[in-house]
Amino acid sequence: MDRRAALLFAGLGIAWGVPYLFIAIAVDELAPSVLVLARTALGALLLLPLALAHRQLVPALRRWRPLLVYAAAEVVLPWLMLARAERTLPSSTTALLIAAVPLVGVVVGALARRWGLDRSAPRPLGRRGVLGLAIGTAGVAALVGVSVTGADPVAVLEVALVVVGYAVGAWVLGAHLSDLPASGVMAASLAISALVYLPVVLLGPGLPTALPSARVLVAVAVLGVVCTALAFLLLGALVSAVGPVRATTVVYVNPLVAVVAGAAVLGERLTGWTAVGAVLVLAGSVLATAPPRRRSVPDPAAAAT
Repeated sequence: MDRRAALLFAGLGIAWGVPYLFIAIAVDELAPSVLVLARTALGALLLLPLALAHRQLVPALRRWRPLLVYAAAEVVLPWLMLARAERTLPSSTTALLIAAVPLVGVVVGALARRWGLDRSAPRPLGRRGVLGLAIGTAGVAALVGVSVTGADPVAVLEVALVVVGYAVGAWVLGAHLSDLPASGVMAASLAISALVYLPVVLLGPGLPTALPSARVLVAVAVLGVVCTALAFLLLGALVSAVGPVRATTVVYVNPLVAVVAGAAVLGERLTGWTAVGAVLVLAGSVLATAPPRRRSVPDPAAAAT
């Protein structure tokens, strides 16, 4: 990985690691649905002109069925559940639980193939993959059983739904939308999500009657600009630089960034069991999603010498 790729990787790790901190700040004053509307609308306003300029929006809209499923699974439901959960759960704990997404993704892919929803060739887990699932599951159990002891069980369930949603969204993207320009898919998904939440906010909590505090406005701006629009652009550049497989390893860095940010800014206390659970989840995710080792094939020419 050269210097440019390393900087892109670090930037994306930060951009996707700090949302939990800023969500926790924003929900102090904003209703969860209002926060999701602000974040999706701001992200859409930034990405739609880019997608239109490169003629990448229309191809995405033509694939409207999987696009709607992706938007629902990746943005509409998870972002609301995250905002609701972080009213009671520490941002660092939320991020560590979200680290289980790659593990659930393995299960989602296997089920999709079993039910005939994905006709791609299955990738065998092998011993390393099975070991990764076992280790990751133990890590999630440690986090749920120790780090969230005494927490609101509804909030924990909401984070679990986020994990499933992210895993399903990733599968839909890979199985049905991977051949489309990524900027068009993301811009369309954000626009759809904003349109969904506009009536939800107007008929529900309504728009804020008073201007939120400066810290909340900064949190919303960072979520929309850095954690959504800029993060997508960084991802596209990173994929171009190192390829899609190596780019996905950034998901193992995000929870660590979130833990440091939560402890440094919000003073969230970390326990030894939290650290143990985090290490197990991250190690399990790496093992479960790593490509299988290729068996070495003897070179006939070499064997003849």
